[in-house]
Amino acid sequence: MEELSEALRLEADAQRALQAGDPAASSGFLAAAARYRRSWELAPPRSFGRLVGMLKASILGGDADEAARYALEQLGDTADSPASSYALALARLATGDDAGAAEAAEGMREGGAAFARAADAIAALAARDADAYAAAIDAIVADFAARTDHITGVRIADTALMLDRLAEPRGLPARAPLTLPES
Repeated sequence: MEELSEALRLEADAQRALQAGDPAASSGFLAAAARYRRSWELAPPRSFGRLVGMLKASILGGDADEAARYALEQLGDTADSPASSYALALARLATGDDAGAAEAAEGMREGGAAFARAADAIAALAARDADAYAAAIDAIVADFAARTDHITGVRIADTALMLDRLAEPRGLPARAPLTLPES
């Protein structure tokens, strides 16, 4: 649990740095990703949220290749839960396997509304559908803006920002604000 707590602390510091425009945010996200990976390695089986955290931090840190390959090794070709589907979808997007990402995103939908919103965005990215992507990101940002609690304690739509990083190489414009609007 200590590694997970440290990963969350490092991620929160990186999120604050990102909001402040500090170039050190990237290295902070990558440090968080390393802790999430270590946390995954020490965690009970099926702690897939730690892989999602590792991927999200790696993507926001600007170096997702190794993390995506690692996640794919850990997950194999299939996922059997919303969280493992999310990790698989992100890893596939990061490696350019858009069809595989869209397929994995379908397994996220049974995880509830937040998973479904992220699945919508991933499917839109995979299809390079700018209108569907814009609607999905707007829904994610609205959800984060309405939350009173954020896992890192920082008021930021990190899921939307991470997906925007994956949108850039697909020619889709960034949509997420660094600072959330007040709800």
